[in-house]
Amino acid sequence: MLDLRGSQQIVTPEAVIFDTDNTLYPYEPAHKAAIKSVAIKTEELFGVSESDFMEAFKISRTEVKKRLKNTASSHSRLLYFQRTIEHLDMGTRILTTLDLEQTYWRTFFANARLFPGVKEFLQELKNHGVKTANITDLTSQIQFRKMVYFGLDEYFDYVVTSEESGVDKPNPLCFEIALEKIGLPSSSKIWMIGDDHESDIKGGNYFNLTTLHKVDRPFLSDNAADIIFDNFNHLCKFYSNL
Repeated sequence: MLDLRGSQQIVTPEAVIFDTDNTLYPYEPAHKAAIKSVAIKTEELFGVSESDFMEAFKISRTEVKKRLKNTASSHSRLLYFQRTIEHLDMGTRILTTLDLEQTYWRTFFANARLFPGVKEFLQELKNHGVKTANITDLTSQIQFRKMVYFGLDEYFDYVVTSEESGVDKPNPLCFEIALEKIGLPSSSKIWMIGDDHESDIKGGNYFNLTTLHKVDRPFLSDNAADIIFDNFNHLCKFYSNL
């Protein structure tokens, strides 16, 4: 399904900016499998129950995010697991922390799958010479690894991570860096595609981009996006008919 919500006329884009997590692929299934794998390993190593591990992880994640606020390192699984082990009264176990982080991301990638139609839409843009960029929170290494794992590294002309900008979306600096890299004189022919209303849609609206909200639930009547869609195949067809 695809629904036009904005009042402005939708024009063929000269550039399209994408978010990554929950926009190009569903984050939650991969995360759930990954954190489960880490909990199992922690139980095997130290006899810590899964419930105790998850409680310590929840506290640690909240603590790290509160301390580091809207920065790339606030998403660091390495820091989450370091504090989790410390909250379990085992001190800072460097090798264990590194092992748990590797276990998390190895399992995460093994369970991550692109949404249907993502590559087809990106290929369509590439065929028509449309510039593409990716604005994404988290550290560059992890987000770059995701691009390579999904086979998308050749589809994006530019990438801006919150590690590069120093701040998470919707801070304008993230978008300013991307727009500078794209180098187009006007934002009127640039699309911003994302799943998060605050980070992606409001962030894009601030720069008068055409905003497209990727959703996986019933459409919201008060959504501020110009277009709401739930399937990249539908978006690809819409783009082809412009």
